[in-house]
Amino acid sequence: MVALADMVDVLLLIDRDEAALTGAAQNLPLGDQRAVLEPFVLDVTDGPALAELATRSSELGTLRAVARAAGISPSMSDWRQVLTVGLVGTAMVIDALEPLVTSDTAIVCFASIAATLAVGELVPSAVAALDEPLDPQLLERIHEALGQEIENTDAAYGWAKLGVRRLVQREAVRFGRRGARICSVSPGMIDTPMTRLEAEVRSAVNGILLEETPLGREGRPEEVSAAAAFLISDEASYQRDRHRR
Repeated sequence: MVALADMVDVLLLIDRDEAALTGAAQNLPLGDQRAVLEPFVLDVTDGPALAELATRSSELGTLRAVARAAGISPSMSDWRQVLTVGLVGTAMVIDALEPLVTSDTAIVCFASIAATLAVGELVPSAVAALDEPLDPQLLERIHEALGQEIENTDAAYGWAKLGVRRLVQREAVRFGRRGARICSVSPGMIDTPMTRLEAEVRSAVNGILLEETPLGREGRPEEVSAAAAFLISDEASYQRDRHRR
């Protein structure tokens, strides 16, 4: 987030937990960066609240950048909530902010290597369901396609992140034709409170993932945020320029 503070005039910091949001806003070291920080309490699956976010963003000026990182891990809830927050919430954010997109807008969504590691056979009916994340029947459709497999929260997490990747791939063409851009990043294990919670609950699984990591260590949050900041920056503008031609 600190890296984004020199790219915008107002930095909207969003979280559903007001106490956590206030603490993050107070501890964010903006230093001499130009942005004014504005906390905004929001559940990304709340349609009316997203409409308020779009209104507030419009009041503040041109939508320059969005980093959509909200999600819950497999141990934090059931499969329905994992899919709803991870995939449906992403689609709802994009849908709510899409009218504000201009030729200078860049959006980064967070997928995961779980989209590859935790997803088995790509059942066509399940993929078709993923590709309509705003369908009110999404959860029923994907359960019908995959049965009890999707009730495993690891599987649900992987399918949610696969859905994010596919959503971004579709939207990239539509955004690109307007001179904007949208992309996703797919981190591995990152040393965050959520990952530490997973390690307490499922140390064996995390150990296997760490063994499969070529660097042999977890990533750091600042390493991922640096990648996201680059993708939002003007230095990553090739896709937008290509579509202008």
